[in-house]
Amino acid sequence: MAADFGYNFVFKVVLIGESGVGKSNLLSRFTKNEFNHDSRTTIGVEFSTRTIQLDMVSIKAQIWDTAGLERYRAITSAYYRGAVGALLVYDITKHLTYESVERWLKELYNYADPHIVVMLVGNKSDLSSQRTVPMEEAKHFAESKDLLFMETSAFDATNVENAFLEVLAAIHTKVASREVTRGSICAVTMSQMGPVGEVKETRRSCCKNL
Repeated sequence: MAADFGYNFVFKVVLIGESGVGKSNLLSRFTKNEFNHDSRTTIGVEFSTRTIQLDMVSIKAQIWDTAGLERYRAITSAYYRGAVGALLVYDITKHLTYESVERWLKELYNYADPHIVVMLVGNKSDLSSQRTVPMEEAKHFAESKDLLFMETSAFDATNVENAFLEVLAAIHTKVASREVTRGSICAVTMSQMGPVGEVKETRRSCCKNL
């Protein structure tokens, strides 16, 4: 993992979805390459960071996990504030977690930046023999909502790296193309940046802690 300094952008990405779909393990697999077999729910909000190189630019990904708050519907606008990307996760073996996706999407768009990059993630692909959510159905839904889509397995690491990197690349594309302008995507970074790839020292406040 790269050092905490020397990055050009900070992108805050939130993990949302029903309790038990594997959000915490997606976080730990991407940031630490670890999987925790103890699925005990943690109360609170957690985040981990990982710095990656993308198109000669260093990006610090700050990944936030609701860590059980969704069970109590206690997620507030503060959780979404500053987020430029989101992974909306469901469990491919539990159709109820997929049925709630539209509600989560509505909440996300109510609180988050309108230009946020969203990927629908069907987790636990290692349990495909127990699948209750057809991949094509979920893929079609994602396309209809203009979302990215991928199936992953935090358990065996399938597509976890790819999912996060695709979201981060899509965010960076929006920034680099100037598709988004002052006041959008990442308010502080976008409004105070110089040439593409240069961010002033105020960049940290873009994704500051709650």
